[in-house]
Amino acid sequence: MKLGIVIYSTDTETVWNAFRFGVFARKRGDTVKVFLLAKGVECESLDTEKFKVTEQMKSLVDLGGEILACGSCLKIRQSQGTELCPLSTMQDLYNIVKEADKVVSF
Repeated sequence: MKLGIVIYSTDTETVWNAFRFGVFARKRGDTVKVFLLAKGVECESLDTEKFKVTEQMKSLVDLGGEILACGSCLKIRQSQGTELCPLSTMQDLYNIVKEADKVVSF
């Protein structure tokens, strides 16, 4: 299955669970692409002692998943993409939604 995950939250537990879900799906052989939108582009700054968001993000990428971050949303926050979350566009989000068998949002 091709799975698209859209994350637009900054709730640490929610974002952590979204990436855990992506990791779980990759381990089952699914294609997983994550698009960070709105507040979701801030996810690399959400780590807490209890919820290691970036650890889950790295696991997803290490397993072959893909993470993209909305360029406009990053620019609004005077930020740029990172190696883990490269800057992308609405075209990328459109492609994820168009190509996915299922899309979930957090």
